[in-house]
Amino acid sequence: MKRSTFITWDQLKVGLVILISMAVLIVAVYRLGKAANLFATRYQLVAFLPNAVGLRVGGQVTLAGQTAGTVRSIDFLPVDGDTTRNLRLVMEVDEALKSQIRADSRGQIRTQGLLGDKILDITPGTLRYGVLDDGDTITMGESLDYDAIIRQASGAVTDMVQLTADLRLITGGIVRGEGTMGQLLTNRALYDELTSTLDKTNSMLVRLQNPNGSVGRLLDDPQLYNNLNNMLVSMDTLVRAMSSNEGTVGMLLRDTTLYAKMTGIIGGMDSVVKTLASGQGTAGKMLTDQQMYDNMNKALADLNAILEDVRRNPGKYTKGLVKVF
Repeated sequence: MKRSTFITWDQLKVGLVILISMAVLIVAVYRLGKAANLFATRYQLVAFLPNAVGLRVGGQVTLAGQTAGTVRSIDFLPVDGDTTRNLRLVMEVDEALKSQIRADSRGQIRTQGLLGDKILDITPGTLRYGVLDDGDTITMGESLDYDAIIRQASGAVTDMVQLTADLRLITGGIVRGEGTMGQLLTNRALYDELTSTLDKTNSMLVRLQNPNGSVGRLLDDPQLYNNLNNMLVSMDTLVRAMSSNEGTVGMLLRDTTLYAKMTGIIGGMDSVVKTLASGQGTAGKMLTDQQMYDNMNKALADLNAILEDVRRNPGKYTKGLVKVF
């Protein structure tokens, strides 16, 4: 039996649906590829890292926060003494953004959101530096280590828990009446004593505020202030007078003549004292010569005996002194 060569309407509808579906799929793939820059021309840049911090092959590369490419490979380097170059990362970046990435650009591993995927973000360069070409190395900046932040936060939480426990112990002791604060809160007698003390203090303050008392007059009477002010003015005048070149005190403070004279007098007295101490001259002999001292002492004793004899028998010494003409 010969098959019919005519296409039925049902077959045509199926073919149209298939063609429309393929067209929609092609448009969707094109749109998605364009949105993800899958069909854009790309070039490669290299970066060296101490660690990838969660970054994976196929991860997103951004430029100033906008999608710019993907991570192509992450390879380990041979072990050496430089721990800042443990990994070699190769990224593919959109060729259209080549003029934005220059020698002063910096790469940094960041997180999308707080707990999102890791991405490699690049900062745009400036015109003072040249453009990075295919295969050039981009400098990596310091990445934010969320693990270290979490460890620090964990330590802070531990400290907070310990602080809470300590506060619980303190408040428990206060509630039980332990310590001064506990006694203040729970001891009625201590509260009454404190209230009595405050009452007495208040009474004393009332008495101090009495305008007829000494303290009240010190607080309210302006006469004391005026007297103190006048005294300070007088003292200022006295100090000014003493500081001036006129007057005895001012001359004593500023004129060096008196100082020079006193220095000369002290020098002369020192010379006299040294002369007396050396035993030179009459005064020195009187101070140091024992024989001269004994002679003078004997002469004074004899003179004293003569004066005593004169007092007892004055006629003996005045005989013949009085003449009668």
